[in-house]
Amino acid sequence: MPKLQTLPAGASTDEILDVLKRDGALILTGVLSRDDLDQILAETMPYIDATPNGADDFVGHKTTRTGALVARSPKCRELVSHPTIVKAAEAFLKPFCERIQLHLTQVIRIRPGQTKQQIHRDRWAWGTHLKNVEPQFNTIWAISDFTKENGATQVCPGSLDWADDYQPTEDQIGYAEMPAGSVLIYSGGVFHGGGANVSNGDRLGFNITYTLGWLRQEENQYLSCPPEIARTLPRDLQALIGYSMGGYALGYYTPPLAPGEGPESVPPEYALGYTGTAISTLGSAELLESIRDEIRGEKQSA
Repeated sequence: MPKLQTLPAGASTDEILDVLKRDGALILTGVLSRDDLDQILAETMPYIDATPNGADDFVGHKTTRTGALVARSPKCRELVSHPTIVKAAEAFLKPFCERIQLHLTQVIRIRPGQTKQQIHRDRWAWGTHLKNVEPQFNTIWAISDFTKENGATQVCPGSLDWADDYQPTEDQIGYAEMPAGSVLIYSGGVFHGGGANVSNGDRLGFNITYTLGWLRQEENQYLSCPPEIARTLPRDLQALIGYSMGGYALGYYTPPLAPGEGPESVPPEYALGYTGTAISTLGSAELLESIRDEIRGEKQSA
């Protein structure tokens, strides 16, 4: 059975990316304290307990999935914005974009009796249309201990170059066994799936993932965290969940006001009350220049 490499919470971005690009997944230990875990549970358990089991085999008939964590839990916002994770996500994804964005927040509770989830790639959220581009940087935060018995995530290290229709054998599947407070980091291209829970207790993991700023998010953050909530958040978190331009001319909108009562083209920040000098724009000069730099680079390499 393959094993995932484990790194300490203080691992550098380079150390994380070296393993991630080689194996497709790794574990960081000791990221959250017991106090952190207790606060997270206090803020989210009412929502988790109110969430029904899944309705099909893939999401799990004995699995619950609870979202909108940015809006619902102040402590979860710290997880989404964790400097080690965000820095690594940016380094991993920015070769393919100007800005990254939050893709998904979800508490996955695997309950006793849940069978193994089908092995899959998370990047299949966009089908198989993306070639030679890595669209995702993903995390699962262990809020309870993860063991093989209670449903630790199945992971196939080294599966990044497997064909999409490949069927892994049992000896190619490892398990993300880790103590509470650890974080599984994995790419959108690694084969994985939820484990079977043959124990007597729940397995709780927080799935928080990031993607390229020009792709559609799996969890619609603008509906899960609408402007009236988003405007109360730190500005960097506002930008991360999508209240910023994803690139030049990506994400602007026109406020639906009466004739002459408002600007025509504004960035998403306008919905949060930012009305500075650059409100009437398709994007910043910096984003426009980044496109020009890419074009120059392609011309020079041609």
